[in-house]
Amino acid sequence: MKKQQFVVIGLGRFGSSLALELMELGYEVLGIDRNEEIVEELSDRLTHTVVADATEEEVLKSLGVRNFDCGIVAIGTDIQMSILAAILLKDLGIKTVVAKAISLLHGRALEKLGVDRVIYPERDMGIRVAHQLVTPNLLDYIELSKEYSIVEMNVPACLHQKCLADINPRTRFGCSIVAIHRDGGVLVAPTAMDQLNEGDIMVIIGAKKNIEQFETIINPS
Repeated sequence: MKKQQFVVIGLGRFGSSLALELMELGYEVLGIDRNEEIVEELSDRLTHTVVADATEEEVLKSLGVRNFDCGIVAIGTDIQMSILAAILLKDLGIKTVVAKAISLLHGRALEKLGVDRVIYPERDMGIRVAHQLVTPNLLDYIELSKEYSIVEMNVPACLHQKCLADINPRTRFGCSIVAIHRDGGVLVAPTAMDQLNEGDIMVIIGAKKNIEQFETIINPS
């Protein structure tokens, strides 16, 4: 099976981190940036790297960008370049275009251009850190929508050796434990009779207020 191919435009901190993680996951990545030093630094770590201006259509065509599965615009502070690069990727017919936005207005402009997914790295990281600071057992937090989220939470001592049937989070709190991480691996879609142990990590999905209620009850301050 052919590996999925990604083109990442803009190899700053966000773009390079994303590109390297995609490589780590086994995908092919073309990295494009105007900064020769950055491109040289990543040349032996990505599938291909090119020093180029990604706002020039002929350049992108010559690189065969139209054949890639996903195009990611990770340009930092230059909103005009970001928008131009996104337009070109859409015009070239790339199946999925993802773009980083540095403000809500920038994001709205990208959405109106038909970008498939807009990412706000700084905002999203701020939200994650805030939740981790105020919830002691929270390890990670991902906002699915304004109402719903998915979180990773340590199993506290009070739930040690309790079955999911004993806790009954869906009925009592309106949220679901969809996976359990433990030393032996990951248990996906655990049954009512599966047991939690202190030190496990539970993955919980549900309405934010329900998850907060669940966390408050199992970890009263």
